[in-house]
Amino acid sequence: MKKTESVELRQLGIGYKGKKSVRTVASGLNATIRQGELTCLLGSNGVGKSTLLRTLSAFQPKLSGSILIEGREIGDYTAAELSRLIGVVLTEKPDVRNMSVRELVSLGRSPYTGFWGTCSADDLLIVDRALAQVGIGQLAARMVDTLSDGERQKVMIAKALAQQTPVIYLDEPTAFLDFPSKVEVMLLLRHICLEASKTIFLSTHDLELALQIADRLWLMDSREGLSIGTPRELADNGVLSRFVERRGIAFDTHTLTIKIDKTA
Repeated sequence: MKKTESVELRQLGIGYKGKKSVRTVASGLNATIRQGELTCLLGSNGVGKSTLLRTLSAFQPKLSGSILIEGREIGDYTAAELSRLIGVVLTEKPDVRNMSVRELVSLGRSPYTGFWGTCSADDLLIVDRALAQVGIGQLAARMVDTLSDGERQKVMIAKALAQQTPVIYLDEPTAFLDFPSKVEVMLLLRHICLEASKTIFLSTHDLELALQIADRLWLMDSREGLSIGTPRELADNGVLSRFVERRGIAFDTHTLTIKIDKTA
């Protein structure tokens, strides 16, 4: 399948505008996110990963440059149009009471259900399809507050799928999960990306998982800016070694693994 560019950044500047000053987090960002590829955003704490995701999601305004989605500037879309274009899954655990899994996933249909938010039979079929796609159809009647963290994360991914957007952004989707659940969620996202031809872009601190599962990496660094490539490309050009290595920690460019020196 040919990978098409669905999101493009041109000289993008991100940060925060105050009444009297502007704090720039990153500037001059040029990159593309491709349909059908799982793209992972990596970087140290405070480098601007969440700011970038919020800006790409139109939750906060960009400082400069352009964000093109399917060839059109993000600011030219209405809020209603964006709700059918971009799905977002945030880090925070959903604090939901007295709501079933099916009801929560049904909220993903809100861009299509009109003022009263009543799901039609077709909407409910889409919801059930999303639950099945994520592998949690058996949880449909369960109350959300009885689920494990891994199950809740799958519910939020199903909600994004029910929204039927071509682009899905996720902020730290594997946070709070045990290791088997981290692997399961990452593999699930890659499967959705490939099978449904979605554009999926996520931030993560799980470097070793990203190295094994991601099709493409974005590595944000306060000094070197934004480096983009496959895990192999970023290993071969030394970007990953510079990011990972410090006293007692080495990066093996051949196996794409991190080595710990216990004697350091």
